[in-house]
Amino acid sequence: MENSKPSPITVDPTGGEILSIVGDNYRVLVSGKQTNGAFATIDMLIPPQSGPGPHSHSNFYESFYIVDGEVEVHSEAGNYTAKKGSFVVIPEGGVVHYFKNVSDQLAHLLCTVVPAGLEEFFEEIGEPVAAGEFLPPPPMDPESIKKLQAIAEKHGQIVYPPNYLDQK
Repeated sequence: MENSKPSPITVDPTGGEILSIVGDNYRVLVSGKQTNGAFATIDMLIPPQSGPGPHSHSNFYESFYIVDGEVEVHSEAGNYTAKKGSFVVIPEGGVVHYFKNVSDQLAHLLCTVVPAGLEEFFEEIGEPVAAGEFLPPPPMDPESIKKLQAIAEKHGQIVYPPNYLDQK
């Protein structure tokens, strides 16, 4: 008898594609290619004083569970300190947001996006690394920001200058 049901997706502790993104270490646990585009989950290690810059995306939800450490989440609606055990949902609709590890300890986040697609952006801008390997963040000069903005736009995102929310 043939089983027509899909098999569970399993990822070993060292499995998944690991990428350096803006100085952080992101491990794609499950991608849209594996879920028919339904969702993707990314394991994120964020060094002290690191994290992505201001950005927005109107067509997907992004959620973060803080496994360890803490990050400050900044958005047009205000700021929130997300500590270990906190859960943050960035709704679809295009709210400008970013998070930053303002502590002196490594922060560990589990990020899920619905529907999938963010991981494809990360694959395009990231550099493959080993588990726990951290590369220096790339420069964020005007030319680099312009290039990043063009790639982000292809993936349904808008990237803003680093101080964008500070001006609000």
